[in-house]
Amino acid sequence: MGEYLTVNGLRTYCEVLGEGDPVVLLHGGGVTADSWFGQLAALAERYRVYAPERRGHGRTHDLPGPVSSELMAEDTEALLAALGAGPVHLVGWSAGGTVALRLALRRPDLVRKLVLISTGVCRDGGTEADLAMLDEANTGLLESMFRPQYEPLSPDGPGHFPVVFGKWLQMWREEPDIGLDALAGLPMPVLVMQGDDDGVRIEHSAAMVKALPDAQLAVLPGTSHAAPIEKPELVSRLLLDFFAEERSARYLPLGALKA
Repeated sequence: MGEYLTVNGLRTYCEVLGEGDPVVLLHGGGVTADSWFGQLAALAERYRVYAPERRGHGRTHDLPGPVSSELMAEDTEALLAALGAGPVHLVGWSAGGTVALRLALRRPDLVRKLVLISTGVCRDGGTEADLAMLDEANTGLLESMFRPQYEPLSPDGPGHFPVVFGKWLQMWREEPDIGLDALAGLPMPVLVMQGDDDGVRIEHSAAMVKALPDAQLAVLPGTSHAAPIEKPELVSRLLLDFFAEERSARYLPLGALKA
């Protein structure tokens, strides 16, 4: 069920399902809360699930000025305050993962556990193909992917797409710019997840896990940058396992990622 809340001057759309401890799902760049269709119902069987749409995405309007993951983290912090939710299990996918990470860094008290799906912490964490998508000659592909999702839903009207698309491109070309060193300050458990054919290099995700105090790595086989859509049941199962209070025993921990 969708509802609207006004936070940081934004009339923000948010899908809300289920009862229990709160889980917040932050969608990727250029898409909407609908991209979590494979996880919403499964998670809502045990949790109160919130899937907000960030500024300029889906049914949430745009505001004047540039956008950044830091600004969207501020929006998310205000949203959690309006919902009275926290600490939460926080899940971010792609650019939504950058927002989730920013929020965890600025307000670790609001994040019980953190999941980063297909999310790097610096530009050189991306594959060559991922970085090439943002070249001027290749942005038509991204436009063809995101325009059909934007135009039917945006309260700013279909004609506003070139404005938000330009803002997204600028942000994506400059971010992520957090760096590995910042991860050492995160106190909560973190699950780093990606596909084996993703836009994030597997060795970069492994470096993230090594830099984090308490982290796990999941590389999903036969999966691209769209793991929650391509393997929804597997992603849901991994999330539910990670959120569980008790962890499975590690019978032979040999430290491959922490050496």
